[in-house]
Amino acid sequence: MQILISTFSQGLIWTILAFGVFITFRILNFADMTSEGSLTLGGSICAVLITNGVNPIISLIISGIAASIAGLVTGILHTKLKIQPILSGILTMIALYSINIRIMGKANLSLLGKNTVFSILENSISLLRDNFTLSAFILGLIICSLLILTLNLFFKTQLGLAIRATGDNEQMMRSQGGNTDFKKIFALMVSNSLCGIAGALIAQSQGYSDVNMGTGAIVIALASIVIGEAFLKLIKLKNKILKSLICVVLGSICYRMIIFLVLNLGMNPSDLKLFTAFVTAILLGIPHINKLKLKS
Repeated sequence: MQILISTFSQGLIWTILAFGVFITFRILNFADMTSEGSLTLGGSICAVLITNGVNPIISLIISGIAASIAGLVTGILHTKLKIQPILSGILTMIALYSINIRIMGKANLSLLGKNTVFSILENSISLLRDNFTLSAFILGLIICSLLILTLNLFFKTQLGLAIRATGDNEQMMRSQGGNTDFKKIFALMVSNSLCGIAGALIAQSQGYSDVNMGTGAIVIALASIVIGEAFLKLIKLKNKILKSLICVVLGSICYRMIIFLVLNLGMNPSDLKLFTAFVTAILLGIPHINKLKLKS
């Protein structure tokens, strides 16, 4: 049971990253590579703040704000300097590697023995005392639930609908006088702020921040999103955004379950990124394969 709860809690924490990537890749239709650097940026800032005695919750908020600035930079590179989406994200991601080392002062920073949001929850509720796994699960569930409600409400607002319209048909939005540059920048800032918060939570969960913790994060998030899309037909909701967000949560948990099963079958942990890339490539290619079958 402890292993099952731990797998679920990890899936919920990584769901926050998947939410951020979902906004750019699925809603905005923007291939943003900044997420890997933003995840590490959030973890780095959070680790430095906590080691200097800052409240872990405040550290989470500051990490999210700092990561949103990374999204702002990517947005400016794309909208103002007309650099291609994927290249603008890569440029910011590369710059963040050096920035993250500067922030921590070294390649990794330990949080062992420091107060975290998880330890605060453990100390606040007697039933959770000395039960990190259950605390992580409950905290992840609360944060994901709040994010689902918040994002669902946001994408029903005028700005949220405009961002969705920009992702669906940018030319149409421009022809109607919409400022698509602002919509893109704002969506990138929201997306990367979520990635930064995810990085801060992951750093607190694993007890350290590392400059390479974001490597392959986008592939993990995409795997969660694509796996989650398999549940779309099973969830009977008319609200597409709400249904998609719930599916992202389910996809992230399923991905963690798959990783757990694969490791128990004897796979070398160093091969996990290769396995994730392979699975994601197959899942992304299935729609095209089905079209080819129909044509034949």
